[in-house]
Amino acid sequence: MIPYGRQDISEDDIRAVEAVLRSDFLTQGPAIPAFETAIATRTGAAHAVAVNSATSGLHIACMALDLGPGDLLWTVPNTFVASANVGLYCGADVDFVDIDPQTYLMCPKALGAKLDAAKRAGRLPKVLIPVHFAGQTADMAAIGALARAHGVRVIEDASHSIGASYQGAPVGGCAHSDITVFSFHPVKIITTAEGGCATTNDADLARRMVLGRSHGVTRDAAQMQDAGDQGGWYYEQISLGYNYRMTDIQAALGLSQLDRLDDFIARRHVLARRYDQLLAGLDVVRPVQSPDGHSALHLYPVQVQNRARVFAALRADGIGVNVHYIPVHTHPFWRARGFDWGAFPVSEGFYHRAISLPLHTRLTEVEQDQVVTALTRALTA
Repeated sequence: MIPYGRQDISEDDIRAVEAVLRSDFLTQGPAIPAFETAIATRTGAAHAVAVNSATSGLHIACMALDLGPGDLLWTVPNTFVASANVGLYCGADVDFVDIDPQTYLMCPKALGAKLDAAKRAGRLPKVLIPVHFAGQTADMAAIGALARAHGVRVIEDASHSIGASYQGAPVGGCAHSDITVFSFHPVKIITTAEGGCATTNDADLARRMVLGRSHGVTRDAAQMQDAGDQGGWYYEQISLGYNYRMTDIQAALGLSQLDRLDDFIARRHVLARRYDQLLAGLDVVRPVQSPDGHSALHLYPVQVQNRARVFAALRADGIGVNVHYIPVHTHPFWRARGFDWGAFPVSEGFYHRAISLPLHTRLTEVEQDQVVTALTRALTA
């Protein structure tokens, strides 16, 4: 089976992890701050907070922005459920903004209209989470301007987009947002096995996210209430937090992977251009790349007719295609909360036709030819 995505692990990666395994620190050691510094440098952000998953990063980002009961979070239906679930973790309500039919990203026009209606109704969201789907960045200049005009805080869900750029600047620099969150799951651009990172330019938000990832506990005397003449063992819990910490093993792998980030993205672009050429004569809708940015190309989603039949035929031919994503609001859990099919027609229409073709750095041209041959056969059967 040719997988739709997979990790790319080198001997240098293995040696980096082995070095940690032979060191004094496996969990909270020097690799974590080194990785955070490298992510901050790469993105141009002032602060980076490493965590054990992007979901954890989104959660502590919402906590840092004081999202809570009575508040409202908006995201898109075309995402993994975590982008919405984190609002519920904080006790907030959740709603959605439909996507643009060309980019599959949050539609600024739909957002503007929904914000105007929400303002008239006196029910504006507190937090907005645009999702950078498939590695391409949402129109953050437009989205950020709309959010600022309505007093809404913004978290970029950039789980697909480490190494991408928007308007000439790295994603993660938070030029149009409060916080950006990345994922390092094995199918993403780089991996720490599981892991994530939140970037921000706000020192207080960074401090609050550090507390949020580690039980709300600090050893920083400047943050304590009763440090006094206590001994070196002393720490205080000053807020509610969770155990969302990354390990040194994961951070060491991430540091090593970062060295190849540009090569990974370049290889994905070579393969995507080749798909564009090979699929040009087929009855498929190929993904459109915005001229405003340089995608990380986490996914190569196409749209086809008779998706269920084509999907089954490809899987039967050993092609590990996948679908991204089942619209969040259509899952039983969310339908029980008042949503249903028909609420966000662009996201739903995309879902009914979408298939993600294999795209990863270990994909060979021979395998890519096999994918296209199988897809051609499935479309013409």
